[in-house]
Amino acid sequence: MRPGETTTIVLVIPRYSRPAMTRVWSEEAKLEGWLAVELAALDAWEQVGTLPQGTARDIRARASTPTPERVAELERTTNHDVAAFVDAVTSELGSTGRWFHYGLTSSDVLDTALALTVRDAGGLVLAAIDRAWAAVVERAEEHRDTLTIGRTHGVHAEPMTFGLKLAGWAFQLARDRGRVERALEGMRVGKLSGAVGTYSATPPEVERLACESLGLEPAPSSTQILQRDRHAELLSALALVASSLDRFALEIRHLARTEVREVEEPFGRGQKGSSAMPHKRNPIVAERICGLARLVRGHAVVGLENVALWHERDISHSSAERVVLPDAFLAVDYMLDRFAWLIEGLVVRPERMRANLESTGGLYFSQRLLLSLVEAGLDRDTAYRAVQEHALRAWDEGLDFRTLVRGSDLAGRVDLDDVFDLGAFTQHTDVVFKRLQATKREEEIHV
Repeated sequence: MRPGETTTIVLVIPRYSRPAMTRVWSEEAKLEGWLAVELAALDAWEQVGTLPQGTARDIRARASTPTPERVAELERTTNHDVAAFVDAVTSELGSTGRWFHYGLTSSDVLDTALALTVRDAGGLVLAAIDRAWAAVVERAEEHRDTLTIGRTHGVHAEPMTFGLKLAGWAFQLARDRGRVERALEGMRVGKLSGAVGTYSATPPEVERLACESLGLEPAPSSTQILQRDRHAELLSALALVASSLDRFALEIRHLARTEVREVEEPFGRGQKGSSAMPHKRNPIVAERICGLARLVRGHAVVGLENVALWHERDISHSSAERVVLPDAFLAVDYMLDRFAWLIEGLVVRPERMRANLESTGGLYFSQRLLLSLVEAGLDRDTAYRAVQEHALRAWDEGLDFRTLVRGSDLAGRVDLDDVFDLGAFTQHTDVVFKRLQATKREEEIHV
């Protein structure tokens, strides 16, 4: 291994990993976390009077994080990673080494250190959500009045604005942030309660002091491990973030289709969209986000499966968590970064939105005409059938719906200038944007 390199314990390939998150989940960082927990426990033991004064200070001065290679070498004999770690550290401590790992079981170290790792990883995810949210809000405000057609079932429905669509994304990202925050808070606990959580070898005061020094809360109860509903909630929150990004990216992919072409991904100088077809500009980043979301959702299922363990503990969760926790964080961190980049540079084509809007000859006015006829005294089914007749003819024959209606017996029943007012569809858009501004102020206070 060359200087400065890190050994990761993850399956997400480097192509989809960012350096800061990779560092958090590296073998080096994991061992640093284990040592931090062990040293916090030693300080606590000294504070309660079990260790001779100065022992913790002496060990802290002499203890160093072993290299992953050294621990792996010892583990080939011990067949136990924490035992190998303890042996590696104590080999440098002399006689005081007998106090290292005193009163602890492996999961005391593993679960408490994992809480530290999750805290660091969670901070990166929250920062990435904030960047993505800010990008979406900025583009939403930019396109507050950009008319586009709303679609249901993939079919034209009624007009809206592109900014309104993006505002909905911003609110969803804000909800995602709240869920991740709550899940991270649920993980901000440690445990030094021993083999089956009875404190038989380590008193609660040692746990309290050690957790306090690490910035954690003692778990109110634990078995030999922290209960895995906490981890399942975290993985579920990350999966919801991934699913939100999946939803947004899928919309971008649909809107980028040649027949629609309302938006396009940024396309850099020298970029090639296809090895065979020089004209191609594919939504590759959006597709990548959708693909990785499938991975993260699968990890959430693993988290749920890990909740049910035998009695006070087995280790069927352990092997799975070594994969899914770092993988989920790495993937979501990468997805958020790419999504923010995508939104910041998204090419928006208002002229295409307007052309697509008008491509159906005003069929989107059908509900306004229906409601006006009802207000004028027609029963609803009669009004519906009358409007539908003209709408279907306009669609089948490629005619303008407004022209057909103006030439029909419906023209004298209602004010068609009012019915065919495009501004009616956007008259309440500001209500949503006022709510978005309020959310923005709350986010700024939070940050």
